[in-house]
Amino acid sequence: MMMVSDDCLVECKIDDDSDVDNGEEQINTPPPPPEFASKAATPVPEPPNPLTAPATPMPICPVNRDPNGINQHLKVEVSDVLAEPATPRSIDQVWLYSVVGFEWARIWTYRCLSFLLAVPFALLCGISLAILACLHVWFVVPCIQLSNTFLPCLRSLCMCTVNAFISPFCMSLALCCSQVAISLSNKDWHQMKDKETV
Repeated sequence: MMMVSDDCLVECKIDDDSDVDNGEEQINTPPPPPEFASKAATPVPEPPNPLTAPATPMPICPVNRDPNGINQHLKVEVSDVLAEPATPRSIDQVWLYSVVGFEWARIWTYRCLSFLLAVPFALLCGISLAILACLHVWFVVPCIQLSNTFLPCLRSLCMCTVNAFISPFCMSLALCCSQVAISLSNKDWHQMKDKETV
């Protein structure tokens, strides 16, 4: 006789006093155990619609336009230029209008000049950096690498030439000159002394 485990049994509760709707009897059945339950179908992801192109991100102006702090020395405020001591004071309206005029002139002059000159100077800087990068990549570094490759060979060739031709000639000349001796007589010695005293 085969024994069935309790996990495989399904409990069914049937109420005798079940309500009857439209002549049909309703039976409450519990869900089956997990091992007998049917697996839910995994949803199939929808393929991307080729008609809708992904939105291209718009360039966002950075909040900090000087992240490396290369122009910290240009942070000029009114208090860095204009200041009144405590005793000689101007009228409050004069001071207020001076500060407003300073700020207005500084901001709007910079804006007008940058409107006229920023794009050409930016293009000029970009072109200069591009030329510098191109020369560095395609001329300076290859020349350095080639010289590092060929200079040892050239050095060996020069050393062979010096050892084969120039070194024997110099050694022969040195041997010839080493046999030369200069002797001075007393008369020559006195003449040299007389020239030194004069």
